[in-house]
Amino acid sequence: MQALEENQQRYTVSIFTEDKVGLLSRITAIFTRRKINVDSLTVSETENKGISRFTVVIRTAPDRIGVIVRQIEKQVEVLKAFYYNDEQIVYQELALYKMPTEAFAGSQVVEKIIRDNYARVITIEPEFIVIEKTGHEEETMKLFNELKPYGVLSFVRSGRIAIAKPMKLLKVHLEELENISAF
Repeated sequence: MQALEENQQRYTVSIFTEDKVGLLSRITAIFTRRKINVDSLTVSETENKGISRFTVVIRTAPDRIGVIVRQIEKQVEVLKAFYYNDEQIVYQELALYKMPTEAFAGSQVVEKIIRDNYARVITIEPEFIVIEKTGHEEETMKLFNELKPYGVLSFVRSGRIAIAKPMKLLKVHLEELENISAF
């Protein structure tokens, strides 16, 4: 994880959109124009048919995040965007580690590392074993660093997925938008 620069905070931006082609490039362009690096990005379906959720993790100054989110909401297909700090959301990431099968032979050290980190083996092949770990970035990187001396063949980590703690549902926001546009 990259350290935060002075006057920066990490934010998770949730963007609810219509499911349209090309919107991803326009949203990322908003960050690019402001020289903001995207730490992670995940796009998924929502509980509402035809509505997608972008979950974007960025680092920026507190006085800039509101401006950025308002700029995102100007995109025609964007229904609503929110930003949160880490205390306002529940979040997870998924990491996969491909290890040589020989790392497990003759020793129980790697098995103990997996157990101690609450990870699990999801496939065993003659040449390699794939391990899965869910958690925060710090937790998945801790496991990576512990497995590294035993020969990690490949490592991949998903972007953050997050659910906001505030209870106002997207459906309520959409109804409010419909009421505003009716006037």
